[in-house]
Amino acid sequence: MAETDPLVVTWRQIIVGDEKSWVLFKHGTCVILVEPGDDLAEQAVAVLREFGPVQPGSPSADFGTITLESAPGWVVTGHHSDVLTYVAPSEISQEDDNLNLAVGLTGRSKRDQDARDLTITHIEDKRTS
Repeated sequence: MAETDPLVVTWRQIIVGDEKSWVLFKHGTCVILVEPGDDLAEQAVAVLREFGPVQPGSPSADFGTITLESAPGWVVTGHHSDVLTYVAPSEISQEDDNLNLAVGLTGRSKRDQDARDLTITHIEDKRTS
């Protein structure tokens, strides 16, 4: 059955490499599992629980933004290289004076929400065995 969730379709366009397993959370945060274990959901929740919450004045509050070429929008990075958050163009006001700051703050907020909710919406299992 084809996936109809537009966010899953977007992440499939964003993630480079067909061999990567990943877990998507409710607000758009994706945890890429470089070394997937037995339980992908449990592993992703543990990563996001530790590296998702934003603590002002700590590395968890830092972010970077990447403008996507394979899909409309941006990916917001944080202090864990395998925790990424998608921000759609519709989530950002076109009048924002500092687009990167607006995108980054939006993505960081979404990551923080996902780390508190820990609601998984999709698991992409690419393990071969």
